[in-house]
Amino acid sequence: MKRVIQSIKQRVNRASAATEGSSGEVLPPEDLQMYVGGTHQFKEIGDLIVGFLVDLCELQPGDAVLDVGCGSGRVAMPLTRYLNHEGRYAGFDISQEAITWCQENISESHPNFDFKVADIYNSLYKPNGQYQSSEFRFPYPDASFDVVFLTSVFTHMLPPDVHHYLDEIVRVLKPGGRCLSSYFLLNGESSALIKKRKATFSFEHQREGYKTVDTEHPEQAIAFPEAFVMDLHEKCGLAILEPLRYGSWCGRKDYLTFQDVVLAVKPAS
Repeated sequence: MKRVIQSIKQRVNRASAATEGSSGEVLPPEDLQMYVGGTHQFKEIGDLIVGFLVDLCELQPGDAVLDVGCGSGRVAMPLTRYLNHEGRYAGFDISQEAITWCQENISESHPNFDFKVADIYNSLYKPNGQYQSSEFRFPYPDASFDVVFLTSVFTHMLPPDVHHYLDEIVRVLKPGGRCLSSYFLLNGESSALIKKRKATFSFEHQREGYKTVDTEHPEQAIAFPEAFVMDLHEKCGLAILEPLRYGSWCGRKDYLTFQDVVLAVKPAS
């Protein structure tokens, strides 16, 4: 774990050095940075996720990558410095404002970066959405991506929706393609730390198949039993590449990032 973290930090430092002094770099307005978690370390977190994609998913400069819940381009922006002209990026999100900003400020200068709006219902983030997550078909052909990633997406989705998204991920991944996703995983360690009040989220409300912090808007933050996530990947045809990379959200001392990271591969045959 420590060697992985060191490798990622070195890659982030190189990426930051490569863009140092680029005072003309455009960032999203503060409200769109807040949409993906806040203005604090917007660029640093984007670089860190790119490090995960390269070091854990073995993303190559000429690969095709799908960003599910791409927000306001936090990861797309550093990927413009990594993917070459043969590479391809696609991202979709429920926010029209975020997608419009990305189209105007990223796609115009990087035509191999495509952004789409997904009109998906979410009781907290898009109560007027047309489609349910469990019915939404990703707007891409079968077997069209080398890497698919989701950061802080499944932490806001109900079990049937996660199941459907994993099915869609398997559909759009090429054989041998990899998926990186983040969760709040409930296991013996995280549950014990929650009881000791060490966790950022207590997930005190039990529902069918998950726990949440808010009964009225459960999508605010959702935690799943680790065994459920492992079994669901297997059912959908994704092989988890262990070890799981646990996060700091529950108060543990040894971690990769804030949320728990799951890496999986679509079998080559």
